[in-house]
Amino acid sequence: MKLCAVGLRGIPDVMGGIESHCQQLYPRLVKSGMEVTVICRSPYVDSSVKEYKGVQLRSVWTMKSKFVETFLHTFLSIFYARFVVKPDVLHIHGIGPALFTPLAKLLGMQVMVTHHGADYDRQKWNQFAKNVLKFGETMALKFSDRAIVVGRSLTGALKNKFSRKSNGIMFVPNGAKTDMDTNMGADALPADLKLEPGKYVLTVGRLVPEKGFHDLVEAYKKADTDLKLVIVGGADHEDEYSMSLKKQAGENIIFAGRRQGDELNALYKFARVFVLPSYHEGLPIVALEAIAAGTEVIISDITPNADIGLPEDAYFRVGDTDQLAYKLTHVNELALAINKEAFLNTFNWDSISNDTFVIANNLAMGLPAQPRTAA
Repeated sequence: MKLCAVGLRGIPDVMGGIESHCQQLYPRLVKSGMEVTVICRSPYVDSSVKEYKGVQLRSVWTMKSKFVETFLHTFLSIFYARFVVKPDVLHIHGIGPALFTPLAKLLGMQVMVTHHGADYDRQKWNQFAKNVLKFGETMALKFSDRAIVVGRSLTGALKNKFSRKSNGIMFVPNGAKTDMDTNMGADALPADLKLEPGKYVLTVGRLVPEKGFHDLVEAYKKADTDLKLVIVGGADHEDEYSMSLKKQAGENIIFAGRRQGDELNALYKFARVFVLPSYHEGLPIVALEAIAAGTEVIISDITPNADIGLPEDAYFRVGDTDQLAYKLTHVNELALAINKEAFLNTFNWDSISNDTFVIANNLAMGLPAQPRTAA
């Protein structure tokens, strides 16, 4: 069975939640016997790299533009998929790219969409863009053959909203990496950052408003703490927000840029606490990875974060910098411990891959959907 993925920037090691999702998912699908091709955006990948862990990689041109690249690339990629890759199932990621679901159906393809979150809630979009994304969600749910949703609460809401398609809407969460080296020592921490184990607060993500890093910086400045603040990530498109954020850098506020592999794993493992102050998420992979690394987390109380099911002390009111500052000040007094084994069983990439394989394979074979227990 052949699957072709569109809608993401690319893999491997391209920053973004959808990209991390695909980098974990598709090699596992290949191991299960599926032939997988990912169509990548040319500005983000090395076009000479044609394969990653058995996943075929194809680079299709698009301009690097905050407002145009996703739609242009998806439009071109659907034609590339139909006439070059010729898959049994086209897998579209995100509700922006899913705007073109009807086009893929007109071209005769079986379409599976993964809904990674309500992107129209993102602060960076104006009202026109938000309306386009809402329309993309409608196109995804009305015209796709199967819809996978990464958030449990969102799954329930979409089943109610699109009741006629509810049997084809399935909850399959994001996962947490379980392959981190448990014997990794503190010497794996990036030497250039000069960090001590347990002596810093960590956050990871793109420097965009909906991640709430401005709130974290403000809360950190209010807090009475000896911990440093380390912000890992960059901006796809440098703008006023990312530049103003970086101006806050100092001896104790460190912008570490993009990190990956053992460096990122070490940063997760040796952080005193991981903080995610997001205003918008699908199901935050970076928080799942921090928990998998054995690090306690504090995250905003938006619904997708609440779906993780952490202790009450792990949540703060989104945008409330005073409450976050209090938690940073009193982090040693908070009840943040979780049952890691139960957590890893819930957010297990092997199970997620198996669910996705069954959904896609049944679609290709014309069998009924077999949803995981949904919201």
